[in-house]
Amino acid sequence: MAIIKKFKIESFKTDESIVEIKNASVFYNKRQILNNLNLKIKRQEILGMLGPNGVGKSTIFNLITGLKDPNYGEIIINGINVTKLPINERFTKFKLGLVPQYGGLIHDLSMMDNLKLVSEIHIKEKGLREQKINKLVSQFEFEALLNIKAKHLSGGQKKKLVIAMALINDPKILLLDEPFAALDILTIKMLQQIILNLQSTDEISVVICDHQARDLLNCVDRAIILSNGKIIASGSPNEVITDKDAKTQYFGDEFNIN
Repeated sequence: MAIIKKFKIESFKTDESIVEIKNASVFYNKRQILNNLNLKIKRQEILGMLGPNGVGKSTIFNLITGLKDPNYGEIIINGINVTKLPINERFTKFKLGLVPQYGGLIHDLSMMDNLKLVSEIHIKEKGLREQKINKLVSQFEFEALLNIKAKHLSGGQKKKLVIAMALINDPKILLLDEPFAALDILTIKMLQQIILNLQSTDEISVVICDHQARDLLNCVDRAIILSNGKIIASGSPNEVITDKDAKTQYFGDEFNIN
């Protein structure tokens, strides 16, 4: 099992933003979820989002994908204001990929049929579909699992499959919602290595939202801590765990990442 490199990969990052959320406020039934939030996601960065339930982590994903419009503010992708663009245009034109916490695959279909189904949506030419699927099968070492129905796969195998399905469209921005939830230690380390490879080999910007703080912090370049609809801390894993506000409102005094 590969050793996870910590708080690093500086050579892959640039100062250029691929996503920018500007002055975004979001309300649900008069309850404010995000309060004038500003966030820049750098190109080819692995960004982690942490915070208590209900602070707006999933809402940020929804703003980027178009599942939710901000009541105020703008969403910028690749320098273009996409605030009014529908979901399908954002995913196709700006190469978004989403790995949801639950679902994302059809349980009664085999692994291969799940991959074929998604490829037929995104890739018109049959030869290119087969080429992309073969690449993913090799990349994720799926060879022995292709004819097994998704419902019979382990939790880690299902998560790998959903990530592979999200990569069919060659995304430049990949959103991972709770990827480490309910997985064993070895599977989590395997997923951490996959995430690092997506950054270094596939040149993808990755955004991770998870409650497994240590697992998240062990594979990101930068983390933000959300509280009361605002970002209260932002920086490297070492910087955020020592931030006074982050310790008071999220980590507590005893938290460490060793």
